[in-house]
Amino acid sequence: MATHLPEHFKCPISLEIMSDPVILSSGHTFDRPSIQRWLDDGHRTCPITKLPLPDNPSLIPNHALRSLISTYTLLPPLHQIMSQPETLISSLTASSSSSDFKIDSLRQLGRLSKRDANFRRRLVDSGAVFAVLFCIDSSSSSGDSKLQEKALSLLLNLSLDDDTKIGLVAEGAISRVVAFLLRAASADCRALAATIITSLAVVEVNKATIGAFPGAIGALVAILRDGKGRERKEAATALYALCCFRDNRKRAVDCGAVPILMRCVECGLERGVEVIGVLAKCKEGREQLESYSGCVQILVSVLRNGSSRGIQYSLLALTSLCFYSKEMLLVTLQEGVLEICLGLLEDDNEKVRRNSSNLIRVLRGNNHHWIS
Repeated sequence: MATHLPEHFKCPISLEIMSDPVILSSGHTFDRPSIQRWLDDGHRTCPITKLPLPDNPSLIPNHALRSLISTYTLLPPLHQIMSQPETLISSLTASSSSSDFKIDSLRQLGRLSKRDANFRRRLVDSGAVFAVLFCIDSSSSSGDSKLQEKALSLLLNLSLDDDTKIGLVAEGAISRVVAFLLRAASADCRALAATIITSLAVVEVNKATIGAFPGAIGALVAILRDGKGRERKEAATALYALCCFRDNRKRAVDCGAVPILMRCVECGLERGVEVIGVLAKCKEGREQLESYSGCVQILVSVLRNGSSRGIQYSLLALTSLCFYSKEMLLVTLQEGVLEICLGLLEDDNEKVRRNSSNLIRVLRGNNHHWIS
């Protein structure tokens, strides 16, 4: 067991796992029996720093480390977890399991399931989905952000396999995930919840189910409006995944997504352009974009300075707007977009070249009904 535990669990003197860790005045931690023998032998220096100690050194119990060691030593060894994960899974729902023990169980299961598809299938077959959802519910009621984060991380790992995605939705994962989008204790948990939405939405039927779930799209839009950093990026990615399904586009527009996304793009969140490019395919989305002051100028700025993917979706949005609105077409021409598109015909990215060619045809009045 000692070989699987962190090095700082071992006493610097005995090199064994500490049973009663205490802190010396030098700031270093030792196992009480070992440091006591050192002092009883007449030593009055720290075994590590060699600095002098008082005549009667105080040994302060390191309760935090002792608790951590106790939790770890209760966990089964790695080979047993791989072959028999049921022990840790059952601990997630046991009333006798402490929060720390559940966190460590989730950490172990999450680490092992991240890259091992066979182990993920073993977890699902062993009832891990129910156990993780139970953990998510209990962490929500207790407000334990660390437990929330570890439970969501394992749920994300379980969602990586297509065979499991529909099952997770059927077992009620969406209601829990949406609750975290709305009320998670930390930005990291909200980001994880949004990433789970993206993962589950890979399956087409889940796009429809999640989009129709009350509050799901609205919660993502709220994060785009109020969130920061990673959580906003993950919310934009999840919204894009959902809005690839036609019926979800109007839902997103009705939740006020367009002006919020445009402000995000203005502030440098280029991922928002991807969602704009998809929302511009529906009538309601185009109407909102047309009414947004400076819409074309913002999209042109992405054309001039954005990444290949940003340019691709900016072209897509402008093509939809110009195809259906003469006013937007004239504004786009005034912004010099035709010249930009001609230059992009030599771009290395095939999708950029194709979208540029489509927009050029629209700007020159050679329209074809290829927009879906």
